[in-house]
Amino acid sequence: MTRVASIGCIACLFEGRIMPEVSIHHIDGRTKSGAHYEVLPLCAGHHQDGTGIPGLVAVHPWKARFEARYGTQAELLQAVKYLVEYAEELKSGRRKSA
Repeated sequence: MTRVASIGCIACLFEGRIMPEVSIHHIDGRTKSGAHYEVLPLCAGHHQDGTGIPGLVAVHPWKARFEARYGTQAELLQAVKYLVEYAEELKSGRRKSA
């Protein structure tokens, strides 16, 4: 989860902002087997309504609006996995930055 959090809020990235302070959103609850592998890094305003920067669409309680704006949580998870892998490759020297 630390590597996931290191990329910042995935919804803010889609809006062209960088927000490094995030909380971890579990896509399908926190208690299911493997739940900690299906998480999104979200800032306060994109995670829960009424927190963070005013005017953001939060996944709680506006899941349908959130997904209409940023993509499904499954699609965002794929983007997060790609970004985490890309960052790891840059860090290890296996990939050169563009």
